[in-house]
Amino acid sequence: MRFVLAGYGSRGDVEPFAAVGKELLRRGHDVCMAVAPNMLGFVESAGLAGVAFGPDSSRLLDEEHVRNRKMQNPISVMVEGMDHLTRLWAEWRTTLTALADGADLVLTGLPEQRFAANVAEYRGIPLAVLDFFPKQHWHPGALGRLIEQMAKETEDAQRRELGLSEATGASTSLEIQAYEQLCFPGLAAESAEHGELRPFRPFVGALTLELPTDADDEVLSWIAAGTAPIYFGFGSAMRVETDVTVATISAACAQLGERALICSGLSDFSHIPHSGHVKVVREVKHAAVFAACRAVVHHGGAGTTAAGMRAGIPTLILWLPVADQPIWAAVVERLKVGFGREFSTTTAESLIADLRMILAPEYAARARKVATQMTKPAESVASAADLLEETARRGRFG
Repeated sequence: MRFVLAGYGSRGDVEPFAAVGKELLRRGHDVCMAVAPNMLGFVESAGLAGVAFGPDSSRLLDEEHVRNRKMQNPISVMVEGMDHLTRLWAEWRTTLTALADGADLVLTGLPEQRFAANVAEYRGIPLAVLDFFPKQHWHPGALGRLIEQMAKETEDAQRRELGLSEATGASTSLEIQAYEQLCFPGLAAESAEHGELRPFRPFVGALTLELPTDADDEVLSWIAAGTAPIYFGFGSAMRVETDVTVATISAACAQLGERALICSGLSDFSHIPHSGHVKVVREVKHAAVFAACRAVVHHGGAGTTAAGMRAGIPTLILWLPVADQPIWAAVVERLKVGFGREFSTTTAESLIADLRMILAPEYAARARKVATQMTKPAESVASAADLLEETARRGRFG
């Protein structure tokens, strides 16, 4: 069978699609992925055929870019954002319509669901969606409502272009919840209240490729030579003020008597001197390194949050007020495996206090307990692939 997977964003947005795509490819299916231009190399490195669409996504969550936008005229910021979305949606519609020709199923993300649904209807094939958090927990605000209205108008225009009648409701065949149900207690009741059909919304856990990096062996050797460090990472789309960030982390860990492992991601920390209790690398394999750390501090991406919980170590999330980061900060607090704070309000003093809190024995014990309830990565990927195969067969033969 032929599967078309389309996901726009940074690595955290794309890797779950690549993980299930790689499993479908291993099972003998034809798989094609549509991603942002800057993610094309990543997809191809995983052995998948890729097609680029839309503008570069690398600066969407760049902390410096977000901060600069706050200083600009709000109207200018809105115009910039609308232009980005208009270009993205236009290229998305064209690319996905072409790729879906002859496909057995289209898999996309929640933000693009409505446009993909039109394409799936036009091609007469099933649509599946990957959700990285419950859509009921998303509160878009005034700007989000404006974007929603724009999306509805674009969706209507797309349907007219494709010769489709007026939409009568959601036509998604399958919504895979790529996270753990334990993170959102009472979700089944919320789904029923919103009139959603639970059999079509199965939980599989976080989807990851668990790719090794060139730094893994070196980092593990450094860890083994001393006490377990605290991991600090900022995701694949967030650039931070390097001098201030390293100095703050170094000072906080020195006062606490801890070592720090910093993953720079997009940021360039190579020119910044740091003490012997601090090691800086670009990236590591979370599954290999997290379990050897005392705690993990990060931006609150769904994948990194799941990796920390699977490793059974406490989490401190320093989030930006965008995407689902505040949602995952609330999750670790609710599960009592960590704490969340907005990145912009973090100081050396608050970092010391937050780390001291999550390093307490009760947080470590709770994190170890939660880890035993997490789905294994291989099981998550296999379950998602099973569901997609079953849905595609029903659409093709049923």
